[in-house]
Amino acid sequence: MPKDQQTFPCRSSRSCRLPLYFLLLAVLLQSGCAKPPVAKIMETTAYCGCSACCSWERGSWQYLKLDFWNRYVSSGAGAGRPYSGLTASNTVPYEPQEGLFSMDSVSHPWMIPVRLVLFPWYLMPRDGTIAADTKYYPFGTRMHVPGYGWGVVKDRGSAIKGPNRIDLYFDSHSEAMAWGRRRLPVTIKYPR
Repeated sequence: MPKDQQTFPCRSSRSCRLPLYFLLLAVLLQSGCAKPPVAKIMETTAYCGCSACCSWERGSWQYLKLDFWNRYVSSGAGAGRPYSGLTASNTVPYEPQEGLFSMDSVSHPWMIPVRLVLFPWYLMPRDGTIAADTKYYPFGTRMHVPGYGWGVVKDRGSAIKGPNRIDLYFDSHSEAMAWGRRRLPVTIKYPR
């Protein structure tokens, strides 16, 4: 066959390499960026935003406790400073919420109209707040705790040390005390 009648899939070497570059880039983006989920047994405890759990007190002795509407840190390195109630990552702590499209809606279908009309902010699921040792679990690490749900590491605590200990946020002190101390299998998804 003469040379001018031969057909080649690529007419120039540059156009042949372009799809291979995109394929290589896609493989690199999919493979090496995130760690796979890990399951491990961890000791879980619970906390809330109350003065007993977060070490704050109302009023300051500097003002003879007359400013009882203000909250101040009562112990640790920041003793005496105003207490904001924010986490170590400067966010508001939340308890996890399943949202409208969840197993809770299947088991309690009569709550769907109530959620739609009265509480529209309950439509979307929301991860809870978890306190962990950020040397092992950086901020943004997602964890699934059986009985609690999905949570994100957004806080650290003075007693939360080591890779096998986390603290779960609850809205009320009674829920936190009812949780107590449990050893559970936790699924961990590290951030990208």
